Amino acid sequence: MISKKMEKAINEQINAELYSGYLYLSMAAYFDSINLPGFSVWMKVQAKEEYKHAMKFYEHIADRLGTVTMKGIEQPKTAWKSPLDAFEEVFAHEQKVTSLINKLVDIAAGEKDNAASVMLNWFVNEQIEEEKSADEIVQILRRIKDSAQGLIMLDRELAKRGA
Repeated sequence: MISKKMEKAINEQINAELYSGYLYLSMAAYFDSINLPGFSVWMKVQAKEEYKHAMKFYEHIADRLGTVTMKGIEQPKTAWKSPLDAFEEVFAHEQKVTSLINKLVDIAAGEKDNAASVMLNWFVNEQIEEEKSADEIVQILRRIKDSAQGLIMLDRELAKRGA
């Protein structure tokens, strides 16, 4: 069985993962509104990933005879100043998620919850990938600056994520 402390913390993480998906879906809508369909594809794929993450946490609680508690999801922003602004927010958001995962790791260690520790190791590694991916796009956008050609090329590249 899962401890009440671990169950509560993971339930909070489920909400954070669902918010992440909601945020990325809002960003997809923003990119659609400024005619960057490749950026939108990237965000839609990211939103689906966040839902899968939430479900991994959900299943962990359920498999350990705990109770999953759903909470309301905060409304995300709906507009950004630029693609760079949006991806800087993605990077900052992923850093925040990393800190939330690290807190779960600390709780699992404190609760001597080996099952949660094993499950959380996957998320620790996943967050390395998430931050790296977001940072790479931020760095490209910073190099592109105001180049329409560069933005179009990146849009085409990001569209491949959905393929």
